[in-house]
Amino acid sequence: MSQAELQSGERSAASPVLRLEGVVKRFGDHTVLDGIDLEVGRHEVVVLIGASGSGKSTLLKTINLLEQIDDGRILLSGKAGDTLDITDPRVDADRVRARIGVVFQHYNLFPHMRVLDNVTLAARQVLRTSRGDAERTGLALLERIGLAEKAREYPDRLSGGQQQRVAIARAIATDPELLLLDEITSALDPQLVGEVLDLVRDLKAQGATIVMATHEMSFARRVADRVVYLKNGRLIEQGPPEQIFDAPLREETKAFLSRLRDPFE
Repeated sequence: MSQAELQSGERSAASPVLRLEGVVKRFGDHTVLDGIDLEVGRHEVVVLIGASGSGKSTLLKTINLLEQIDDGRILLSGKAGDTLDITDPRVDADRVRARIGVVFQHYNLFPHMRVLDNVTLAARQVLRTSRGDAERTGLALLERIGLAEKAREYPDRLSGGQQQRVAIARAIATDPELLLLDEITSALDPQLVGEVLDLVRDLKAQGATIVMATHEMSFARRVADRVVYLKNGRLIEQGPPEQIFDAPLREETKAFLSRLRDPFE
């Protein structure tokens, strides 16, 4: 079964926010992404699964222009219906990144800046929002995630789970059209994972468009509209969680899932 056949009927009926067409990324002689075709509909949550080295993180980095692709193109559609080829070298990468929120596994908060300044930085420096307006939005976001009382603290005074929630607040402070989450629980103690995943569930309920890579299979089953399995830089299979986890079509997908401890019992 071809990749195109795998994708037919699987894409969201919603208008696509993101479209990847034949995306290839190489590091030297090693092909990390091998002709990825993928669409993400507005308000859709797409979860990337696969073994370490399958290309999940690199895929997210290419979408956020942290890695340049070697072939193909990536299209981002705005709320007004305009579509931009963000891989065009003439595109302002900072303006694109202002439209895409991203959270990595290691928080990446600036340690010398207070929590509120971390949250408002992009709005102030990239979107040129006034400090007053940015801080009002930032405080509202911190209130929403239960951390308003930490606004004037430095990140090292927060737990790992709190820091990751602040990182998510920072990512959504510019009202991005797309949110990328890369293994955001992998650096957390197990008891802190739940509070971060609860926030992602809240964002989904509020209509966010999310592409996330995760090893949390039980969470992928609960939150995803569509699950995408990657192996060796290729899109092997995609579909709703019940199909991927309960009745995968491809032998590679079955083999990958069979190697995992069953997280659903």
